Amino acid sequence: MLKKIERITHKLSPNLQKIIGNTGWLLADRVLRMGIGLLVGVWVARYLGPKNFGIFNYAIAFTAIFNTVANLGLDNIVIRNIVRQPNSKDEILGTAFFLKVFAQATIIFVSIATIIILRPTETLTHQLVGIITVGMFFESYYVIDYWFQSQIQSKYTVWSKNIGLVLASSMRIVLIQIQAPLLMFAWAYAAETALSALGLVVAYRIKGYFIQAWHFSWKYAIELLKDSWTLILSSFVIMIYMRTDQLMLGQMIGDKAVGIYSAAVKISELWYFIPMAITNSVFPSIVKARQESQQSYYEQIQKVLDFLTILSLAVGVIVSLLSHQIVNLMYGQEYSDAGAILVIHIWTGIFVSLGLVSSLWTTAENLMPFAFITSANGAVINIVLNYFLIKSYGGVGAAMASLVAQCVASYFSYLLLPQTRIIFIQQTKALVLPSLFKRLLNYTRVFRKNELN
Repeated sequence: MLKKIERITHKLSPNLQKIIGNTGWLLADRVLRMGIGLLVGVWVARYLGPKNFGIFNYAIAFTAIFNTVANLGLDNIVIRNIVRQPNSKDEILGTAFFLKVFAQATIIFVSIATIIILRPTETLTHQLVGIITVGMFFESYYVIDYWFQSQIQSKYTVWSKNIGLVLASSMRIVLIQIQAPLLMFAWAYAAETALSALGLVVAYRIKGYFIQAWHFSWKYAIELLKDSWTLILSSFVIMIYMRTDQLMLGQMIGDKAVGIYSAAVKISELWYFIPMAITNSVFPSIVKARQESQQSYYEQIQKVLDFLTILSLAVGVIVSLLSHQIVNLMYGQEYSDAGAILVIHIWTGIFVSLGLVSSLWTTAENLMPFAFITSANGAVINIVLNYFLIKSYGGVGAAMASLVAQCVASYFSYLLLPQTRIIFIQQTKALVLPSLFKRLLNYTRVFRKNELN
């Protein structure tokens, strides 16, 4: 069997082999994170209990919203520009780095001030937010990851970040053993980011590059921000409609409800590493395909949409059938109410996958302003639905709101404008079951043909 797979692999183009290898590294990274998350993350949830786990996740959700602004929406833009202008990498990376440093420093003060206004009497929540945001400051060094992604060499990022993950997870285990207070788990969360950043710097140096060679360019900074300002707003509203459910649950119901809901969401989002790894790996190839042939460009996009839709449907069916058993096995009876939430929330994965592929298309087509429109649609719908559904159904209502909002933002929004309907049509083709099964059958025939050869 291994020899057959090897023969098939050798028949693939060098670029496709590189993409598959890179995707493999990203998948290995996420599998390791998923494994550690299941072991250590669940252990932490059981140790803290629903209420403290809810407070902790409320703080993480709150800081995540602000952190999206600090990231400046630069990810795919920087990768795209490095692919197009590899000789300017030091200027591109240096400018992106210093922009992120300034943004992260600003966000630290803004997030702390905002949480004090929202929850003036909750000192513990203030401290949690402060520690987590300080840790996120080190994400400025994640621009190194953009370089490795542009070269389809994500294995170096995987090594770096997983060293940070293993060390931080070891800290969490020690904290559980010594029965440490909640605040110490926030320090472990911040330490993971700092250690991952250090690992990236070391990996970059080992590859023969120097961050000292980076330099800032006002001209390029202005160009970057012109390209990314809509993505900044888009990322901000994306995080609002992805995390507003937890924030509104905390404000309207209580921290325990956030803890139970967060347990369901963590299970629901466990598999997101697969579509993220695949889309990250194919993006440079898609950018190049656009420059060479429109037909090849859209064929690549359709193949990714088809595959991720089939995968999403399979995950949705399996998890829906086993949701209550999964929750009880992982988190215990204290979190049993999360099962009903998981049955609904797991189906957002279909539209998350569609959205990831479509965001690559909008970046490649330089249609970043539209990304803001789609995200804004989702955010508004999510806030309105959460307000009414949480009152009546609690965490289940929040899951329903998230599903509808994700569907609108990642799918129906692309029907609005003539220039985006082409990707809406491709998404629809991926969602139509007869078409899906036909393509799945074709993939099977191709595999069998290669196997026989």
